[in-house]
Amino acid sequence: MFRMFYVIIISTPFVLYYAWRVYSLERKTSYSETERYAVARHMVAIMKVNGFIHTKAFGTENLPEDGGYVMFANHQGKYDSLGIIHVHEKPCTILIDKHRSNLIFVTQFIMLLRGIRMDKTSPKSQVRSILQVAEEVKAGRRYIVFPEGGYEQNKNHIQNFLPGAFKCAMKAKSPIVPVALVDSYKVFNTRGLSLLPVTTQVHFLKPLFYEDYKDMNSQQISSLVHDRIEEKLLQVCGE
Repeated sequence: MFRMFYVIIISTPFVLYYAWRVYSLERKTSYSETERYAVARHMVAIMKVNGFIHTKAFGTENLPEDGGYVMFANHQGKYDSLGIIHVHEKPCTILIDKHRSNLIFVTQFIMLLRGIRMDKTSPKSQVRSILQVAEEVKAGRRYIVFPEGGYEQNKNHIQNFLPGAFKCAMKAKSPIVPVALVDSYKVFNTRGLSLLPVTTQVHFLKPLFYEDYKDMNSQQISSLVHDRIEEKLLQVCGE
């Protein structure tokens, strides 16, 4: 947590500048998704430099070249989506818990990337959010989803997935890209006062296309994606 507060404090001038930039972009709808995404990645780059953070990407060749898709990743902490965005060159956005989206930096990101905030306390809101993601993926957008639903003390271990999280990809009949995050929790979710450089890893695994999962239900898809990510974590971390 110390690193997160340090990054916020040292980056305050940039936070204020980009808060204004986000507000400006929201008022001018002529800005493309590519332009918005470029601003978001620049914000991440500044934060990474200020926080002594390095992120390595593996398996980018597995990302579908065309159309929309949904990336399902294990959840370790507040840096997870930022790490993916840093190494994912094409514009993507996030499905996020409405409660967690109100944090500094995060709320600006959701506005900038036009992500979707899902109220987990409202079943109707969850259904609306899933349907909205499905429609946008059909139209070619790319989403990051964390099917564990939380990240308390996960570290490099993976918890059970919520099968319902996969409904958006199933309804869109889109590719499903498993994403294995390694050491992402070390950025903002460890105790202590250390600012030593930290390196995280983002592994894009081979996607599941609609033809691969069309005869499976959400529980079966959830288990398959979970096991592939877990296998990669065991391979990399050896735990």
